[in-house]
Amino acid sequence: MNVKSLREYIKESQDKKTAIGHFNISNIEALWGIFRAAQKYSLPVIIGASEGERNFIGTRQVAALVKSIREEFQYPIFLNADHTYSFEKVKEAVDSGFDEVIFDGTELSFEENINQTKKCVEYAKRVNPEILVEAEIGFIGKSSKILEEVPEGVKITAEFLTKPEEAVRFVKNTGVDLLAPAVGNIHGMLKGGHDPALDIGRIMAIRKACGVPLVLHGGSGNSPEDFVKAIDAGVAIIHINTEIRVAYKKGLIKGLQDNPEEIATYKFLKDSIKEVEKVVEEKLKLFNKIS
Repeated sequence: MNVKSLREYIKESQDKKTAIGHFNISNIEALWGIFRAAQKYSLPVIIGASEGERNFIGTRQVAALVKSIREEFQYPIFLNADHTYSFEKVKEAVDSGFDEVIFDGTELSFEENINQTKKCVEYAKRVNPEILVEAEIGFIGKSSKILEEVPEGVKITAEFLTKPEEAVRFVKNTGVDLLAPAVGNIHGMLKGGHDPALDIGRIMAIRKACGVPLVLHGGSGNSPEDFVKAIDAGVAIIHINTEIRVAYKKGLIKGLQDNPEEIATYKFLKDSIKEVEKVVEEKLKLFNKIS
């Protein structure tokens, strides 16, 4: 399989009105589950590792793992430094060979978010002109977990969501390749039902105005209908993390219950890989409109 650049795969997805799936990991079992699902349909995939996940698995170590799969299988699997909150951590990911980095300055003032994002973009492009830099405007929460209610500080009424004119100014002043706006999405997944509906009209307006591909964060819990509409409106990448964690834990519990005497971890962790693979396969089919 001839592996093109991540930028090229994003352009292809936009042209085809599909989206690339972005799935987070903090261990190798989840990585294999994601890769096997993507491989089944010959689809490009992005592996995400947030600051916390990188602290656990190792920044250079996760880069080496993903790169090894890409090289061994000649496969379009890419690595993103998800939710990075400081220039120092962005620099660490860039220097480690990540394909994409996200600077998350949503808790800063708008002006400071611009300044810090621009600094990250300038450094990343000096080191590797091919690396993609993404940033966020609009706070949608920070934690990928099961939620009782919308996270504290997250406001999803229209006046608090990202405005097209804000997006234009942000992109113009930072030079980011990708933008993650607040469009009714939240990090985490509400217990007992779907997350709030996405503002599809806003997604369309932001994409048209700012001119760069959009990324939907907090995809766990959104309805299939909203995903399809968001992709048609201009979303190029969709992040899934909470559902991966839930699937992994489900498989782990099953593996331990079915094999109570087993002490070889690679044996009772097989169910975790299978459960992650199931979730990723379902999402990839949805994002790529495969029936």
